This record gives sequence, C-alpha cells and structure tokens, in this order.
Amino acid sequence: MEYEEESNSLEMKESSLDITHEGAARPPSGTNSALLKSYTYATSLPTALEKDQECILGVDEAGRGPVLGPMVYGICYCPLAKKDELADLGFADSKTLKEDERDNLLEVIMSRPDLIGWSVRVLSPMDISNSMLRKEKYNLNALAHDTTIQLIRETLASGVNLREVYVDTVGPPETYQAKLERIFPSITKIVVAKKADSKYPIVSAASICAKVTRDDVLRHWVFAESGIEENVSREFGSGYPSDPKTVKWLKKNMDPIFGYPNIVRFSWGTCKTLLETSGKPVRWEDDDEGPKQPRINAMLSQSNESDLAQQKRQYSTFTTKSAPRPRPQLMQDMSLKNVVEF
Repeated sequence: MEYEEESNSLEMKESSLDITHEGAARPPSGTNSALLKSYTYATSLPTALEKDQECILGVDEAGRGPVLGPMVYGICYCPLAKKDELADLGFADSKTLKEDERDNLLEVIMSRPDLIGWSVRVLSPMDISNSMLRKEKYNLNALAHDTTIQLIRETLASGVNLREVYVDTVGPPETYQAKLERIFPSITKIVVAKKADSKYPIVSAASICAKVTRDDVLRHWVFAESGIEENVSREFGSGYPSDPKTVKWLKKNMDPIFGYPNIVRFSWGTCKTLLETSGKPVRWEDDDEGPKQPRINAMLSQSNESDLAQQKRQYSTFTTKSAPRPRPQLMQDMSLKNVVEF
C-alpha cells in the first residue's frame, strides 16, 4: 500500500492565508454541496472565437501536496493570435500572489468571455484517496496526468482548435511531454516544463483558475457527515502535513474509531501514522480465528432436491394456478386475489 504526501514551502506560505476571507465574489467553479465526487466546471467558448481559429492552452494545478481538501487542475485558452493581449492582463504564478490579487485576476478572466475560455477539474479528497489506495498501483502522478489529458480532450471535443499547449510538469518533463505528443498528434506544439506557471502567461492564467477554485471550495467546505459542522474547527492552517496548525487540526478532529471527515485525504502518510498511534484497534469478524460458519451455498448443496422444492414453496412470495399458497387472513378480509400471472 502506497502513501504519498508532498511539501512545497512556497505554496504552503501562500496557502496559509485566512480561508475565511470573504472579500471577493465566489467563482462559478465552486460548489455549494458536499464534495463527495470529483467534478468539472467549464465555461462557454470565447464569444469572439472564430470557427477553426487556432488557440493556445495552458495547464496548471493547485493543492497537490495538502492533506486536506481537493486537488484542482485548471486550463485556460484563447486565440493564438491574441496571446500577447492575454499576457498584457498581468497574469503571474498564483503562488507568488496574495489571495485578493488572485481573486482580482480571476475577475479579469471572467470579464473577458470574448477572449478567454477556462475549465477546472476538482478532485475530491475521497477520490484521491480511493485512487491511491486501490490494489492496482495508481499514484498521484498518474492521477495528475490523466486529469490533464481529460481536460485537453474535453476542450478539443468542444470544438476548440488547439495548436499550442503548455503544461506545468508533473514528473520528468521530457517523458511527460512525449506522452502528451503521442496522445494528441493533432496539436502542433506541446511544451511541458518546470515552473511553466512563471514562464508562460497562459499557464499563469490556468494557475489562477485552479487556485481560486480550490480556495473557494475550502472556504465554503460542506461537511458530508451530519452533526459535526458545529464541532469541527475550520482553522485548517495551510493544509500541508508540515504545517503545525494542520497537524494540530488533524489530531483534534480525529475520531478514534471512524477516523476523519471527508475533507481529509486518508492516503497521506500523516493520517496513517496518526490513526495507528492514536486510533482504536478494530477487529473485523472475518479476522477472528476459530471455526468458520458454513457458507449458504454449502448449506444448500447438502440439501436434497425435495428439501429445496419444499423451501421454495414455503418461502416464495408468488404463487401459481396449480399450486396456490394459502391465502392470508388479511387478503381474505380485504377480498384481495393472489397474483398468478405477469
């Protein structure tokens, strides 16, 4: 079983901002319900985009390392001929910006539906953990690659003529780039690079979409577990395992039997350690040693055919014309008839 967790000091620093900030309007990519399943939000195509007009697209993520909340992948695209106009809007890597600056830049993106289209894929903590803990090896890198591929495919399927794609790398950039080039041969130029969010404005714009969406989901987190909303603190800290505030929250809000609420990624090593050291051991019935109860099919196999036929007549909820069951008194009182045909 593989557990993963990552730490990025720069992202942790900017993520430590107060998540109760309410200064900006909520982005349309957030959610008002409990995040039990991953979902995708996508805008309409830019209104000024002409048919078959060549476009440039950037990809970036937010929340890869935290033990709390979703991981969000974002894409942003615009006409290739307008990429300089997009660059003039002032985008930068979201990790270098303050929260209100990121919120303002997303409002800039949303104010230009003629020029910019964007989409995010919000991966729930539950889906992240289920993916990483399944029997077949499926680590965080594979999940990130598949999410990026899904977003690009959906953009192509919507009718966008992608000619250039820029991706902030996950894993070795050369290997990742070759993989994307094999999958998308129709795209003329694919660049996968380290720190692409600080090199290419289109990737910086995608990082804004991803980061503001993740912040909003955390800020307005809806606990799926009933009855804990008033008892669970929202002082999450940055959400990174190395953050003392986050570790304190994990210790305080762990149920010794049931573990954590659905905001937590159970696949992270931090959670595994805390559950093993502070949780109560649970013994499942199948783990008990001693004589096993016979399986039902084994019991049936020991019965002869006449016994089975008798059981079917006794317990069947239906009847036939040739072998009607005794009519219950209630049916007689209500003048109801047996069902014999369908």
